Amino acid sequence: MAAQTCDPLPAEELVDLAAAELARDPSAPVGTGHLRLRVGHTETVVLRMWLLAALAVAVVIAGSAAAALLAWPTVRIGASTSGLAAVSLPGFSGHVESVAVSAEGGKPLPVSVRGGEVWPRVRLAAGEHVTVTAAVRRPSWIGWLVGRHDERTVTLVTPVAHIRSTWLRPKRGSRVAVRFAEPVSRALIGHGRHARLGAGRSVVPLGVVASGTASTGTTTVAAAARRWETLSTPVRVSWFVAGARTRIVSDPAAGGRLRPRGALTLTFARPAASVLGSRLPRLEPATRGRWQQIDSHTLSFQPTGFGFGLGGTVHVRLPGRSLAWTVAGGSTLRLQEILARLGYLPLRWRPAAGPPPTPAAEVAAAVSAPQGTFSWRYPQTPASLRTLWKPGAWSVVTQGAVMRFEGEHGMPTDGVAGPQVWRALFRDDLAGRRYARGYSYVFVHETVPQSLSLWHNGRVILTSPGNTGIAQAPTAPGTWPVFEHIPVGTMSGTNPDGSHYHDPGIRWISYFHGGDALHAFPRASFGTPQSLGCVELPEAAAAEVWPYTPIGTLITIES
Repeated sequence: MAAQTCDPLPAEELVDLAAAELARDPSAPVGTGHLRLRVGHTETVVLRMWLLAALAVAVVIAGSAAAALLAWPTVRIGASTSGLAAVSLPGFSGHVESVAVSAEGGKPLPVSVRGGEVWPRVRLAAGEHVTVTAAVRRPSWIGWLVGRHDERTVTLVTPVAHIRSTWLRPKRGSRVAVRFAEPVSRALIGHGRHARLGAGRSVVPLGVVASGTASTGTTTVAAAARRWETLSTPVRVSWFVAGARTRIVSDPAAGGRLRPRGALTLTFARPAASVLGSRLPRLEPATRGRWQQIDSHTLSFQPTGFGFGLGGTVHVRLPGRSLAWTVAGGSTLRLQEILARLGYLPLRWRPAAGPPPTPAAEVAAAVSAPQGTFSWRYPQTPASLRTLWKPGAWSVVTQGAVMRFEGEHGMPTDGVAGPQVWRALFRDDLAGRRYARGYSYVFVHETVPQSLSLWHNGRVILTSPGNTGIAQAPTAPGTWPVFEHIPVGTMSGTNPDGSHYHDPGIRWISYFHGGDALHAFPRASFGTPQSLGCVELPEAAAAEVWPYTPIGTLITIES
């Protein structure tokens, strides 16, 4: 029995490669088909291995390039302990080509770079946002891979000096000092004492020892965290030694002077609520503005509108006590400017700039008068009136104009520019309300024949003979404003011989110097000294003059 094969493949699937080759090419040697098949398969495997190896190398190179690109050191920009910013970059990774800094809004700021520190060449404010951009150039051996240039931009905020506490409790006899949350480079104490501090100083002495009258006090402190910063807005600090008799301090100090629109600050030794309860301090006279609580011990009043009355006195009523201050007055020059613009002077005033448009601007101009030019309103102004005028200087011309303004507004006609006068001037100036009755001036000639001339709005409108005082009761020479203006009255006094006179029914009276007045008086003649100091006029002339001599009108007696 024949032996059976153990080949698992079916017989019909077996192929005799040699026979197949011979069938295709009878001349081919037997067995070459097997050799060619094996050689072609090996080449394919080797090729695939080379391709895989090349792909792996490419992946490694690409990964290395990506890793280098991602991990290559870049420039760092951060805060500096002394400069504006610190710029750092490892030496092998390139060098910083330039650093640019800009303020908010993109305005370039000049800077210099020293030792990796960026220093501004102009002063910057505390808390200001700045943008820092650093440009880097990389070495050529790595630049082809990670880029020849790089740029980084960071926004920083300039440091702010914060006071830890504005309410201090120093020990008696110790130096009063204020503490900051971080070191500061310099400080300004009050209105003039500068303190330059060493590095790392966060405690600033106020230059005061807490004893005697300095056991309590208040001042302002402005500071800069960096030497290239401007000083901060002044912050008020107050101190109280335990057991001190004074329980309240103010700024300005009580009895001192208030700025018309400046804040008034009160600091209490105890919390303000425990001192005042639910009530706020009361201001007299009442002033527009608002109280604001600064901290638990401090209240501040900020006036609005025309502020504290110029040249006035302000009282603050507190439980059990009262404090008082005077208010700075307005300038004489500004008083003259407004009076001229409103028509109360024989001059015009033309400002160099536009008129103040707000109450605050009016007050500021009253304290510091704006520039402008005065000119005479009338070409034929009497020389005796011209010589009395000087811009910026108080004179009878200014006094008379103030009195005329007061009379026009129903105020006491004292000729003093107090708070009420300034407020009324401001209102009229803002509203453009002008005095429409013109300007009058009276001058009396004492040379015989004596006469009176009435000048109004640039021309003499009346001349009349008159009488001045006799030798025993002369009319004093000089210029005075009319201070009382009545159509009829009684005149009394003492005659040169000691007897008394009492004359009722005197008409058209304008008092200008003590008991001297312009008035009508029945005389047989006029033009010679006959009165007891007054200027007497005929009835008709006196009646015609009187409407032109309201309170404030100037009368000159020429000797």
